Amino acid sequence: VSMVDAGTVELVRSLGLEVVSSANLIQYFESRWTKAQLESHLEAGKKVDRVRREAFERIGAKLRAGERVTEWDVKQFILTRYREEGLFIDHGPDVAVNANASNPHYDPDQDSCSEIAKGDIVLIDMWAKLDQPASVYYDITWVGYCGEQAPERLKNVFGVVRQGRDKAIEHVQRAVAARQELRGYEVDDVARSHIREQGFGDYFFHRTGHSIGSDVHGTGANMDNLETHDDRKIIPWTCFSIEPGIYLPEFGVRSEVNVFVGEDEARVTGEIQDRIVLI
Repeated sequence: VSMVDAGTVELVRSLGLEVVSSANLIQYFESRWTKAQLESHLEAGKKVDRVRREAFERIGAKLRAGERVTEWDVKQFILTRYREEGLFIDHGPDVAVNANASNPHYDPDQDSCSEIAKGDIVLIDMWAKLDQPASVYYDITWVGYCGEQAPERLKNVFGVVRQGRDKAIEHVQRAVAARQELRGYEVDDVARSHIREQGFGDYFFHRTGHSIGSDVHGTGANMDNLETHDDRKIIPWTCFSIEPGIYLPEFGVRSEVNVFVGEDEARVTGEIQDRIVLI
């Protein structure tokens, strides 16, 4: 499989030939998992979820002890725990505080990271796979608040994101259970429509989800009707993320789960965030 530049495509078309995308062919042969890969994903998920809980707990312990803790510190803690758990990651994870979380691609470094303090919002986007051949990724995003009670504004935004996420999950599950044809862009439409109806459409500016495989961004159908119009069918034995977000100037919220599609059912493969983590 290779890529072709637009000029070559136009040249071929000028000869009266039809150029056909190989996207569906690639998805069929590259994005479907084996049973062993599903098991590796589930095992990685247990480990990543454990490290995620520990990361939030570590932030809280540091704050209660009056010790300094930064985004970079939390990132390094996660990477250390990944190594101890036998997990592999080629970049990341992303730890973002307050306005930094308004950038979906924010990645702290040692020199420019922010300190975490009481009253802060903390977003952690983390992914990993077992450090073994043919393993596949598990990829999640959770949000926490450093305090005993999250502000109403944060709870409201999180609620809208959660509802959009859940509506998209339910749409996939109904379609798969009924063996109805479902395409990636349709899943994006469900989550995006809800967020738009709640008045936050302008603040959700990335696709709803991506294919997951041996690379964290796989080659299968993406849940996308914004960056592209992905009309590929969602097929059995594939996995993808559902991760709507709202990115306001002062903070960002995203909730990410992984959905595995079997022959006649779709399921979220790990823990689901129903409320903001109080750190």
